[in-house]
Amino acid sequence: MKKLIIIKYGELSTKKDNINYFLSCLKDNIRNSIGDNCYIKFDRGRMYIFPNNENEYDVIISKLKNIFGIHEINIGYKLDSNKLDIIEENLKVLIKDRSFNTFKVETKRSYKNYNMTSMEVSKYLGGIVLKSLKNVSVDVQNPEFLINVEIRSDSAYIYFDKIAGIGGYPVGSLGKGMLMLSGGIDSPVSGYLALKRGVRIEGVYFESPPHTSDAAKNKVCELARILTNYSGYIKLHIVNFTNIQEDIYKNIPHEYLITIMRRMMYRITDRLAKKNNCKVIINGESIGQVASQTLTSMVSINSVTNMPVIRPVACLDKLEIIDLARKINTYETSILPFEDCCTIFVPEHPVINPTIEKCEEYEKLINVDELLNEAVKNTEVIKINKENLEFNDIL
Repeated sequence: MKKLIIIKYGELSTKKDNINYFLSCLKDNIRNSIGDNCYIKFDRGRMYIFPNNENEYDVIISKLKNIFGIHEINIGYKLDSNKLDIIEENLKVLIKDRSFNTFKVETKRSYKNYNMTSMEVSKYLGGIVLKSLKNVSVDVQNPEFLINVEIRSDSAYIYFDKIAGIGGYPVGSLGKGMLMLSGGIDSPVSGYLALKRGVRIEGVYFESPPHTSDAAKNKVCELARILTNYSGYIKLHIVNFTNIQEDIYKNIPHEYLITIMRRMMYRITDRLAKKNNCKVIINGESIGQVASQTLTSMVSINSVTNMPVIRPVACLDKLEIIDLARKINTYETSILPFEDCCTIFVPEHPVINPTIEKCEEYEKLINVDELLNEAVKNTEVIKINKENLEFNDIL
């Protein structure tokens, strides 16, 4: 009998011809997270992890909880035979120190030539549990203790305890996107939701020194680092937006400041995304939350790029977004009081129904191409992973 961790796939199990691609991505992500201290194998139904050391189970499971593509985690036991007497013998050993009042045995057979049906195996093993333990009873509707038995062609598995995974698709299995990452609450949540759908993210952050501080920059780096709990690493592109923002402030009618600024951000993000083989732009826009996020504003701002723009929190209200931010541990960092590009030079009455024609007319007042080329050329790129802890010291 060998102790192991059993992974159940959930949504991944709906894949057919290309399921092995997704499972290979999941295996690679698990390996990158937990290291080489285990043996991993998989089939279309399950993934099996055999840790090298008994003391490593808790650490490995804590990491598996943050890996997308995993529906359920179970600590189980592999038997080298599927014979019923072997299953019975090992089950007695495994339950003898367990404490419960009600139970249920649930059997699954991928080996359909077994000489008993799943129901017959469950009924037989349930009788063994009743004989082995005192004061326990069967409850098939709401058991306190669930005994899972899986029968394969040459082996069997027994497992009890299940731990919920976070579901979704393995990160990177569905391409890459460029996340417009500000220091606010919404964009980190959008990044998390994109990761959950299998999209590996790179981030772009717009700083405007001296109007924005190093503390604001490091706050965003820390948000990116928190997201690496789910992605392993993130490349963060830091764009110096000072010249663009000052030119806009000097030359553009103030009610259009935010609209033109966002159009410039989109153009830069578009260029960086294409340069880095990203297929989509991702941001934290939520419909109606601010002036630049009305539907009319989105149309005027979005018109500068032909890339798909994914807005994962577009239809969530602020309280729902905050709940998600708390869940993924970005909220407390997001509310730190450091200003970013989107909170400085805010006009008193921003336009809420801008037109593309007006935007194009006003943009003739600044040298769009020169400003864009300079910003993209001077973009700083850093790679952030879980070990980048130095940002914490500045926050």
